[in-house]
Amino acid sequence: MGKSESYLIEFISSGKALKVTAVDPESGTEASIVGDPKMSRDALSKLAVQKLLYVMNKAQNDQDDDRPGILV
Repeated sequence: MGKSESYLIEFISSGKALKVTAVDPESGTEASIVGDPKMSRDALSKLAVQKLLYVMNKAQNDQDDDRPGILV
């Protein structure tokens, strides 16, 4: 799962909040944040992409962990 240089970004306004979704076009993985619509779209996009990268890295690490048993 490589890191793409471009992501799809969607903005949805809902009352006093703005939902921002970032999607990796290669894997279809997506992550969303809810932010203040007064913030710049660039700043909100960067936050959504950071969360997307976190989600993708976590998924990759979970796949790499093939140890049997339950983590406590």
